[in-house]
Amino acid sequence: MNSRRDFLQKITASAFALPLLSSFKTEDHPYKPQPYEGPALRVAIMGLGSYGTRVAEAMQTCKYARVTGVISGTPSKIKDWQSRYTIPDKNCYNYENFDRIKSNPDIDAVYVITPNALHHDHVIRVAKAGKHVICEKPMAVNAREAQEMIDACKQANVKLLIGYRMHFEPKTLEVIRMRKNGEFGKILFFQGLSGFRIGDPTQWRLNRQLAGGGAMMDIGIYSINGSRYMVGEDPTWVTAQEIKTDPQKFKEGVDETIQFQLGFPSGAVASCLSTYSMSNLDRFFLDGEKGYAEMQPSTGYGPIKGRTHQGELTQPHITHQTIQMDEMAGIILQGKQPVVPVDGEEGLKDMKIIDAIYQAVQSGRKVDLKL
Repeated sequence: MNSRRDFLQKITASAFALPLLSSFKTEDHPYKPQPYEGPALRVAIMGLGSYGTRVAEAMQTCKYARVTGVISGTPSKIKDWQSRYTIPDKNCYNYENFDRIKSNPDIDAVYVITPNALHHDHVIRVAKAGKHVICEKPMAVNAREAQEMIDACKQANVKLLIGYRMHFEPKTLEVIRMRKNGEFGKILFFQGLSGFRIGDPTQWRLNRQLAGGGAMMDIGIYSINGSRYMVGEDPTWVTAQEIKTDPQKFKEGVDETIQFQLGFPSGAVASCLSTYSMSNLDRFFLDGEKGYAEMQPSTGYGPIKGRTHQGELTQPHITHQTIQMDEMAGIILQGKQPVVPVDGEEGLKDMKIIDAIYQAVQSGRKVDLKL
């Protein structure tokens, strides 16, 4: 038990630092929901690294969601969170005993924010404890694990949601609305550029056993998912090519840079780049017969900026995790249907594409997709 606790303490210390987004200054739009005294989603955060902290801070202005519990292998972090968010001892757990949340009425859902390779076991354990699950993306390290997570949540009759915060972002939703309304005409092309220069070579993101891969599992998934919600279709084939300039830093199974191409049923195509060795890459471009949309930054913490052939996108910036958690509370508590799905099946599709991209890299051939 001690060895596992030590292991989790080490890997969560640097978990979810997300350097890709640190270069973007956040200018939050004041989010002041009206007073609300109805039922709220009571959430325990699992993994108290920098992203877990970001989520918890954003939830302080949520209308329908509250932080009511924590799960961590680091006692000092638990104490700090208890004082910061007024969390009682009975709602605090470690990685060995968190199955006890089963009998805790103060917790409705657990937000799993641990390294990718741990998602599978953590989500299944939460599901068996009878609690709803929100899992950070990528939801697993491959499609097989993702399916097992979906099956476990269905068997336990709990919801499984994936942390696709961009699915609730106002400017992104405006582009989706315009596309659905035919304002771009027939969609022809999408480009997604996702990348940053990664730092510390000893961090878990560069450890295949914890990350499940490299840049594709961390930043590339934004272009994969973005291609789907921007084009409005699921791809039917993929081709991919890998470039590795530093095999010491990016060891076997840890991709540095992958270019990949996707084909869609309508004939639209996508050209995307995922990298850990180039900065200033956070751009989406959608081209149609009647117009276009360009977003840069397209997936950073914000503010997202963009324009279309009709002019600048002016929707207000709201902290992504705040609106995400309020909307997810609506999904879990009220059965609300989001514009773009955030369920386990949505995450599974991305995992199938990632599996196919790695297969295409290895084979050098086009790989057919059945999503």
